[in-house]
Amino acid sequence: MIRRTLTLIAFSAALATSAFADTTSRSGQFTGASDHVTSGGVTITKDAGGYVVQLGPKFSLDGAPDPKVGFGKDGSYVDGTLIGALHSKTGAQSFRVPADLNVSDFSEVYIWCEQFSVPLGVALLD
Repeated sequence: MIRRTLTLIAFSAALATSAFADTTSRSGQFTGASDHVTSGGVTITKDAGGYVVQLGPKFSLDGAPDPKVGFGKDGSYVDGTLIGALHSKTGAQSFRVPADLNVSDFSEVYIWCEQFSVPLGVALLD
């Protein structure tokens, strides 16, 4: 009975671990850009509705007009990838990725100032 219980616990833990691995796609840490201080983590996860960009609870931006979340590749922001305006300059926030954006096409998440077309922060995704 104990062996069967331990096997069931191990199997359940393996399922939970593999399910988590399937839903977490990529993550990174923000660094500031354009003389702005941006910090904290970002994770892209997949759920039943598609992909979600999640800024972590320690996310922080020192301030700027019109900050939005978007994607980049190879050190450059990619036009047309903005997925939403920041809800706050600090703290956890989530942004649904539109179905027509393929997150695997990008290597970075940007905090982008749309008004002045400059990066405020960049997170290189692992």
